[in-house]
Amino acid sequence: MVRFENVGLRYGLGPEVLRDLNFEIEPQSFQFLTGPSGAGKTTLLRLLFLTLRPTRGLLTVFDHDTATLSKDSLATLRRRIGIVFEDFRLLDHMTTYENVALPFRVMGKEEASYRSEVMELLHWVGLGDRTDALPPVLSGGEKQRAAIARAVIARPQLLLADEPTGNVDPNLAQRLLRLFIELNKSGTTVVIATHDISLMDQYDCRRLVLHDGRLHAYD
Repeated sequence: MVRFENVGLRYGLGPEVLRDLNFEIEPQSFQFLTGPSGAGKTTLLRLLFLTLRPTRGLLTVFDHDTATLSKDSLATLRRRIGIVFEDFRLLDHMTTYENVALPFRVMGKEEASYRSEVMELLHWVGLGDRTDALPPVLSGGEKQRAAIARAVIARPQLLLADEPTGNVDPNLAQRLLRLFIELNKSGTTVVIATHDISLMDQYDCRRLVLHDGRLHAYD
């Protein structure tokens, strides 16, 4: 699904923030991405989400060389990817329900075809009584859950999550991880960036460890 070959990334004329990345992400796999603050985890997720391109090396996603794709082609591929940003990026003028339903609206689907599915997921993540609330009145944990629901609702082929359990209590963190695991079992490839070692220790999953811009994989 994803292949990095000698990938490096720098901003402007500065030093490389990621360098010599060589790894693959297999379809339907599940992995944690970890490493110290400033190691480049969010930058790596942005490469995977196709909002950044490498400054050197080869990055292929869904068998496409990302360096050769137009902006429109990248946008088309991006629709196959779900992402949970650490800063949530909910649309403040839309209700919780509308934010979560947004992927279906982008696809051009009629509301009648997805409303019950959106409502079921909102209840599952504990937002059943917040469907009409706007993001500015939601707590950090509620925004986190809404962002996760939006990322998974359309069952993407690749799911990326940046610290998805950082604003919730341990019990809810476990519940959200189960959601990711069930999504993975249904065929979605999952990459979760986290600092939570105790959370990772509970699951026998591959770990991608970033340190000083380099990546090491542990199966």
